[in-house]
Amino acid sequence: MLVVKIGGSQGVGLDAVCQDIVELVKQGKSVVVVHGGSAETNEISEKLGFPPRFVTNQSGFTSRYTDRNTLEIFAMVTNGRINTMIVERLQRAGVNAIGLSGLDARVMVAKRKDAIRIVENGRQRMLRDDFTGKIETVNSDFLTMLVNSGLTPVISPLAMSHEGVALNVDADRAAAMVAGAVQAEELIILTNVPGLMREFPDESTVIPHIPKSGIEAALTLAEGRMKKKVLGASEALKLGVSRIIFADGRIETPLMKALAGAGTVIS
Repeated sequence: MLVVKIGGSQGVGLDAVCQDIVELVKQGKSVVVVHGGSAETNEISEKLGFPPRFVTNQSGFTSRYTDRNTLEIFAMVTNGRINTMIVERLQRAGVNAIGLSGLDARVMVAKRKDAIRIVENGRQRMLRDDFTGKIETVNSDFLTMLVNSGLTPVISPLAMSHEGVALNVDADRAAAMVAGAVQAEELIILTNVPGLMREFPDESTVIPHIPKSGIEAALTLAEGRMKKKVLGASEALKLGVSRIIFADGRIETPLMKALAGAGTVIS
């Protein structure tokens, strides 16, 4: 079993990624796809008059502040457009893909963060009315049933709260939770950089391999969104995923190259 996380950053090539997924499925590989949609959500939010707002917590992790308007835009873009376009590409090429959000069949259940502590202008403050959450459970039985039926699930990063409220969840950490739940051997996280860099943004400093014991040290090297990816990798390792790869989603045959060792391999 392979879980592929398609990054939502500018530059990630959906056509090339989907071509590789098609080839892997033809080879008999079971694949589950999780995707983001941050760049396109930012663009649509601006056009609709609700510019995105990003906040940073005490640990230095940056995330999207999601009020109800932002949540609905996020759902429209990720589940409505991006998910549909990925499924369309896969179906056109003969892969029987099925599009889902984490709300469907409670694929992902998360605990809502009613209030988050952020650092703004050097000062700490509480931010309320946020519709984000941390995933606690994944409906592995349902996903396994889909895969065993010959389907390729494509999951957008929305989850259901315990109270039945839709939540925005981090796609990298969602992919890690899904990978652990379906007992995937590998998790490939595609993004718009070639891997974790020792000296960001110098792409010649990509770290080719990080042992499991070095994952915490890798957090100190990660910049920006890469912090969440490293955190997700750490969580995937704890859930039994044996190999995580940060790979470049901007190139031709990105998955095949990642499986051959390109990028940053954590094992």
